[in-house]
Amino acid sequence: MRLDKFLVENGIGSRTEVKAILKRKLVAVNGKVETSPKLHIDPMTDQVSYNGQSLVYEEFLYYMLYKPAGVISATEDAQHKTVMDCLDDLARKKGVFPVGRLDIDTEGLLLLTNNGQLAHALLSPKKHVDKIYQAEVDGIMTRKDQDVFQEGIVLSDHHCLPAQLDILSVDVENQKSLVNITIQEGKFHQVKRMVKACGKKVTYLKRLSMGPLLLDDSLQKGDWRRLTEKELSCLESFGVTL
Repeated sequence: MRLDKFLVENGIGSRTEVKAILKRKLVAVNGKVETSPKLHIDPMTDQVSYNGQSLVYEEFLYYMLYKPAGVISATEDAQHKTVMDCLDDLARKKGVFPVGRLDIDTEGLLLLTNNGQLAHALLSPKKHVDKIYQAEVDGIMTRKDQDVFQEGIVLSDHHCLPAQLDILSVDVENQKSLVNITIQEGKFHQVKRMVKACGKKVTYLKRLSMGPLLLDDSLQKGDWRRLTEKELSCLESFGVTL
């Protein structure tokens, strides 16, 4: 890998900015000041430092985002703010993308990475990855609804896999329910359509988890953090290289 590419991918600056940094003799390779952007290095074995600070090459990045409502799960959009606008510059430079999608008005956990193999594993129906959502519902969800979810709801264009409906609370006076819904798919508006099939309406939806990943309670809406080593270890169970 060329030294300038390595520096750009570490978020040091653009190609032009990196060339200027090299000319200022702020970069060292294996302890020796280096000014040539064309120098080829091995990012896994060569030691590169910028302004005295060691740089570590990361091929794959993993972000946990608390996606807020009003933001779309896309890398680019001419009309709306995207989840990429919530992350740092490095995420865009490294080609990070959302794993799956949440509707524009849905909040909660979203994983973003540039590891396509992991994204495929998490989204594959064959893997049966649980996704848990919390929903506020207009209407009283019942034991009968739970049975219907468990049997697999038939929508106009899709026969849903069996799903789990946990009723957390009901407000009989105001005809409202708070529920958790666990699905293993991610069809368009699936949770909302499943609830609608039971004669009720979702008024608020938040994803709490995806597989082994749980939404960090310390994150505020729109905030993000990198995945921890423990979380990455859990994802290794999907048989991919992280």
